[in-house]
Amino acid sequence: MASTSFIVEGMHCGACTGRVERALQAEAGVTLAAANLMARSVRVEFEAPARAEALAEALARAGYPIAQAETCLAFGTADPGQVAAALQAAPGVLSVAVAPEGTARVTYAQGMVAPSELLRRLVGIDVQARVISATPAPAPVAERQAAEAARLKRQVLLSALLTAPVFFLAMGPHLYPPLHHSLARLIGEDGMQTVQFLFTTLVLAFPGRVFLRLGLPALARLAPEMNSLVALGALAAWGYSALVVLVPQILPPGTFDVYFEAAAVIVTLILLGRWLEARAKGQAGEAISRLVALRPATARVLRPGGTVELPVEELAPGDLVDLAPGGRVAVDGIVTEGHGFIDESMLTGEPVPVEKTPGQPVTGGTVNGTSALVFRVTATGADTVLSRIIALVEAAQGQKLPVQALVDRVTRVFVPVVMALSTLTVAVWFALGQGLAPSLVAAISVMIIACPCAMGLATPVSILVGTGRGAELGLLFRRGDALQRLAAVKTLAFDKTGTLTEGARR
Repeated sequence: MASTSFIVEGMHCGACTGRVERALQAEAGVTLAAANLMARSVRVEFEAPARAEALAEALARAGYPIAQAETCLAFGTADPGQVAAALQAAPGVLSVAVAPEGTARVTYAQGMVAPSELLRRLVGIDVQARVISATPAPAPVAERQAAEAARLKRQVLLSALLTAPVFFLAMGPHLYPPLHHSLARLIGEDGMQTVQFLFTTLVLAFPGRVFLRLGLPALARLAPEMNSLVALGALAAWGYSALVVLVPQILPPGTFDVYFEAAAVIVTLILLGRWLEARAKGQAGEAISRLVALRPATARVLRPGGTVELPVEELAPGDLVDLAPGGRVAVDGIVTEGHGFIDESMLTGEPVPVEKTPGQPVTGGTVNGTSALVFRVTATGADTVLSRIIALVEAAQGQKLPVQALVDRVTRVFVPVVMALSTLTVAVWFALGQGLAPSLVAAISVMIIACPCAMGLATPVSILVGTGRGAELGLLFRRGDALQRLAAVKTLAFDKTGTLTEGARR
């Protein structure tokens, strides 16, 4: 049984996570697929005949390509076949290309394999290698969430700026009728419609392009989702109005109204909602940010020629690390030289430093006291205690509560049902003699108003905020059903009453 995780940036809602999981579960050998919407990742457990590269291809076919990274290693005169086999065995490795000159180019799922892990695999077969080049490690989830919030904020501001003239020209005359006459004299009816056309086109072409880029391919795969509803609604309103402006002669008399403001405003409002959601993610992810900040970027490694400062990602088990007084431990290890005390409060909560002598363990993220120490690396990358804590918090924030299964089932069929109702609306309104334009507006309204973004995001965001606040207070949830059942708890009992109620240790 093997296990791996993929970063899947294309997941945007509960329905997306369901499609990702079903695409993986359809592969022979997959026993578990658990998508994490907040971390934009999916964890897969599988056995033969399933392979990591086949799973990545299955996700790509479903419209959710994974993030990939690449590392180039130099291994000298070792057996290329043996090197390739050892590297291919690492979890998350997608492909290994070995060149005759003694180099290997490894492609793997981003975030799953560190260069140090690849080096460790080769050390296990008595092959000494070095890293020539490597894709930078993916940013922590909290940083990615902050970057997403900043990007969405820029899009919201740009969309609002471009939508304002459209909204003013379309709605202003309704609020203040004399304004319509003033504008008509100034730029004319055709001029007002042309200005709305230009600005709405810019809204869809730039800030609103994300809905078209994601929604239309999903529609083409016959797997419409929330972005599909927004894309269809906005394009329908823009397309009909564009015909009125560009080729009005093909439309029947009395159908020359334009609805550019519907397309522009809905894009702006949906982007605003997503920005607010991203802000909530970022605030709840501050606990992870603080944990990530505990990891130093570099470490002083002892080499035969002296001490070399290396990025933590390049450390490998067996390396000797020189830990200066007051320095932060880079990775997990065993003390080999020196005697001192290390502050492990980030792990245990105990403020009293712990004595360290040769043979005792040290944990990445803890802080050294006033004595210099040397320790031998025992765990790097995802194997360190701190990395496992971070992974636990991320998993807790992305876990699904039992109630989420019901939401996923509803959203799976919701979008196709809404599209069918929208089509029916056009037919019924037109059959009742309401005309093409009112029928189209009614159909667009069905698609936009019924967009199930809130339904698909309410539960995941609630989990994110709750577990993030809990992590700040030192409380971690490992199971979604435990978090849901906590709502029914009436009484909590603790065995350290004095500590909790009086703030006194006994």
